Amino acid sequence: MECEDLPSVNAIVVRVHLNYPEDEAVFSDRFRLYPAGCFVLEREAVGVAGYIVSHPWHFKKPPALNVLLESLPDPASTYYIHDIALLPEVRSGGAASEIVRKLISHAGSAHFPNVSLVAVNDSTRFWERHSFQSLEDPQLNEKLASYDDQAKYMVHRFS
Repeated sequence: MECEDLPSVNAIVVRVHLNYPEDEAVFSDRFRLYPAGCFVLEREAVGVAGYIVSHPWHFKKPPALNVLLESLPDPASTYYIHDIALLPEVRSGGAASEIVRKLISHAGSAHFPNVSLVAVNDSTRFWERHSFQSLEDPQLNEKLASYDDQAKYMVHRFS
């Protein structure tokens, strides 16, 4: 991802995440803080057709929607996948799985103890295919409710 990709990322957010709106400033903030965790999927016919945003963070403390972080923790206790989205016309081609595998490899190489995320939009099965497991924790329920009733905090642990 490059700075000039942010308007395209925001256009995808508006189209794909109708129930989870976030301002362009959120993606600018994440990109500024950890560009090594921000990627776009480009397709010749479409241009930017998807993105993923990830960064080091606090385990079991997912950021609320549409909130700027302003800084990253040091040390961090998880590698957090903030968001992944693909336009409908480029789904089912394996791109999402490929970038998730790369992010898991990156997090393992950087010695994070785990990778975490909040699964929404009935994506739990996708994440389970990548060895993520739901983590039930009553302290997370209030935070997850800001996403929706079906949101799940999921964790991929390194053995």
